[in-house]
Amino acid sequence: MGKNKVHKLIVRAFWISLVFCIGFSWFYMKRVIPDKLNIVAEEEEQFHFSMPFDVTLHSDSEEVVLSNGSNIPSDQIHLQLNEPFSVYSKNQGSYKLGLKLFGFIQLKDIQVNVVDTKYAVPCGTPIGIYLKSNGIMVIGTGDVTKKDGMTTEPAFGILQSGDYIETINGTPLKDKETLMSELNKIGAAEAILKVRRNGETIDVKMNPVQTEDGTYKLGVWVRDDTQGIGTMTYVDMNGQFGALGHGISDSDTGNVVQITDGSLYETAIMGIEKGTFGKPGVMSGIIYYGPGSTLGTITANTEEGIFGTVNDRFKQNIKQDAIPIGYRQDVKKGVAYVRSDVSGKIRDYEIEIQRVDYSTAHKSKGMVIKVTDPDLLALTGGIVQGMSGSPIIQDGKLIGAVTHVFIQDSTRGYGIFIENMLNH
Repeated sequence: MGKNKVHKLIVRAFWISLVFCIGFSWFYMKRVIPDKLNIVAEEEEQFHFSMPFDVTLHSDSEEVVLSNGSNIPSDQIHLQLNEPFSVYSKNQGSYKLGLKLFGFIQLKDIQVNVVDTKYAVPCGTPIGIYLKSNGIMVIGTGDVTKKDGMTTEPAFGILQSGDYIETINGTPLKDKETLMSELNKIGAAEAILKVRRNGETIDVKMNPVQTEDGTYKLGVWVRDDTQGIGTMTYVDMNGQFGALGHGISDSDTGNVVQITDGSLYETAIMGIEKGTFGKPGVMSGIIYYGPGSTLGTITANTEEGIFGTVNDRFKQNIKQDAIPIGYRQDVKKGVAYVRSDVSGKIRDYEIEIQRVDYSTAHKSKGMVIKVTDPDLLALTGGIVQGMSGSPIIQDGKLIGAVTHVFIQDSTRGYGIFIENMLNH
């Protein structure tokens, strides 16, 4: 092999490696480094990004001062690998930091929100949840037996699991009963369904089938509501609440339920099945439906939890004090506490934060926690279904909420940063 050929191969390998490194760095930092940072005005906040390469961080505003350990704060700092840095701003507002790879390749902009100290009440109380879906949710399609005894699946390939039927021949659908009533009015004539699918609205045409009992059907399994038991995470000073730390998903489709509204109700925990290896535990209880048992209204069901407003009845029963909100930079490995009412009385139980992921890659899995409190272990075996939303407190600040339990180890699970819930 000639020298020129070897030289070309080396040059080619160099450029391929460089392009790969830049591409990998761009993807890694886009994923790992958050798009937003929240800091408290007049408090120096320290951050730590796990970066594979040297980067330069610069402030686009004189209001935001950066420092990487030197005594000379500046508007531009050079960060090496795992080096921490600090951000300080005296005035509230929204500012921007720029991040450059090797000092000249623009990677991303980071929004810095400088806010006043926020307070919220960490609750830990069980709540009954009722959600009304936004449209009639399609769970799946199935066979129907026609009047002549033959079977058919009229909706196969037309409607899909996860679809939401909004109207039929122009009539809005409030519930399943309205859908069935309209189908029987239409009979075997063509039905035009307005369907919401993956964020888009489409028209679907099909003919209802008359079944053995004389009624007309589409051959779809549908649902118009969902309910369950969870834990209230916080109530802020304006009566706004956040709960669960993750969205309520349909048990059949696995998708977060799209809702019009919902309500909170009083609930009573009747029993706890402790978690074992390979089988998460669960809290069982009774939800008291009725106007006299309403605790609030639900306005949003998102990946970060359910949100809305509590009523005066709930506010009057709050016995805990408001505490400051802690942002992701305040969370550290070590001792923390989870607040829960699993024993029938609000208590703080000791846990250990074992890992912290400061990135935004997994919104509801920002930290790994382990239950260490012997009383909670004796009562529940660790984390059980129904504890989702239990507030996590560290150093006197509300920093997050329990979201998931590890199937193979009920003493361990995930937690969400509280700021992700506040920014839902």
